[in-house]
Amino acid sequence: MSNSNTLFPELNKIVSLFDFENITADRKQTLQPLIDFIQSKVNGNLEIRLNFICTHNSRRSHLSQVWAQTAAYYFDVKNVFCYSGGTEATALFPKVAETLKKSGFLIELLSEGKNPVYAIKFAAAQPPVIGFSKAYDHVFNPEDDFAAIMTCSQADEGCPFITGAEKRIPVTFEDPKAFDNTPQQTEKYQERSLQIATEMFYVFSEIKK
Repeated sequence: MSNSNTLFPELNKIVSLFDFENITADRKQTLQPLIDFIQSKVNGNLEIRLNFICTHNSRRSHLSQVWAQTAAYYFDVKNVFCYSGGTEATALFPKVAETLKKSGFLIELLSEGKNPVYAIKFAAAQPPVIGFSKAYDHVFNPEDDFAAIMTCSQADEGCPFITGAEKRIPVTFEDPKAFDNTPQQTEKYQERSLQIATEMFYVFSEIKK
C-alpha cells in the first residue's frame, strides 16, 4: 500500500499487514457505493462527511468511525470528517477502546460515568477522534450532506429514514457482542476490528485524488 502519511509506529506495523486480496468480490461490491460517494466528493472538492450508524453506538459504529478517519489520513484524502451514532445512546463498550489500544492507537479517558468520553489518536500531528455514545442526530454529528453508513442490520432495518442523509449505504458487520463474557471475547473483538480496518483502508486506497 502506498501512502503519504505516517501513523503511530505500532499502528503502522498493523496497517502494513492488511491484505485487500482477502476481501471477497461480494464484499467489495458492498463497499463500492461508499467508494463512489467519497470519490464524487473528492472530484467536486467538497467535504466528505461519513456518519457510521448502529443501534447502540457502542461497538461497530465506533470501530468504523475510528478506522475510516485513520485510513483517510493514511492515504491523504483531504476534508474527511467521520462520525458515529446510534438509534439510541448507550456507552462506548470498554473492550472497543482496549482493542484499539492494542492495535497501537493512543487512547485517553477524558471523562468517566455511564457514557465515558475517549480521545483516540492515530498520529502525533492529528487531532484525536472523540469517542462516546450518541444518537445519530446528536448535535456533535452533521445535520445534512452526509452519507449514513449502516454498520448493523438492526439499525438498517429499524431506521427506514435518516434525516439529513444525502446517501444511505449499508455496510453491515457481525456483532462481536455475541462473544462478551466468553473465552473468545478478546480474539473476536480483534478479529472484527481488523476486518473493519482492512475494509476501510481498502475503500480509501481506491480513491483517486
